[in-house]
Amino acid sequence: MSMLSNLELLRRVPLFAMLTPAQAEAVSEAVIKRRFKRGELVVEQGKKSNALFIVLTGRCRVFTSDSRGREVILANMQPGDYIGEMSLIDNEPHSATVRAEVQTDVLMLGRLEFARCLPENTSMAYAVMKGLVQRLRSADRKIESLALMDVYGRVARALIEAADTDAEGNNFIRDKVSRQDLAKMVGASREMVSRVMKDLEERGFIETQSSGSLLIRQRISTLG
Repeated sequence: MSMLSNLELLRRVPLFAMLTPAQAEAVSEAVIKRRFKRGELVVEQGKKSNALFIVLTGRCRVFTSDSRGREVILANMQPGDYIGEMSLIDNEPHSATVRAEVQTDVLMLGRLEFARCLPENTSMAYAVMKGLVQRLRSADRKIESLALMDVYGRVARALIEAADTDAEGNNFIRDKVSRQDLAKMVGASREMVSRVMKDLEERGFIETQSSGSLLIRQRISTLG
């Protein structure tokens, strides 16, 4: 864990960037640093944690599962993202589980401190609402794709959303794409996703680079 102070760490998180110096100082005294090991649960579906978790380093996966253990991947959380705000706002159990995919460092802000921040800072309240709207839009897109798209369209959309754009306008997924994870994202079997990915590569929609990254060509959007 970095030796930076809580205040310095907070200033690096977009959600807290608009706090006044006095507010930032008060929040920095309330947050707690915590490290999650790979595979450890940050929050668990159906339970309450009464804290906001701000990701500093690492990567987390948001997923939901049924009584048979089948998982659906909802999102991946990166540094700067935050976890647990919906449960803090409505005081209901978490609607999904969040698991550390690699060693992950977070800042934890308790319910009372979180609630105190919102009325005192309209910019922060707006940032939280904006984040909730973005997640709702993402959920709407997932529902739409599951209801209206075939597996090709769902895989294409998942790849587009996971890709980053470089300076030349090319879309890349830097990390290796797990067929099992992709299957959990699009609601299909691993075997079906493997066949779709093979076909997409043969047809030139995607291309695996020597570095292991995946090039996503723009025309793949015609499948979505």
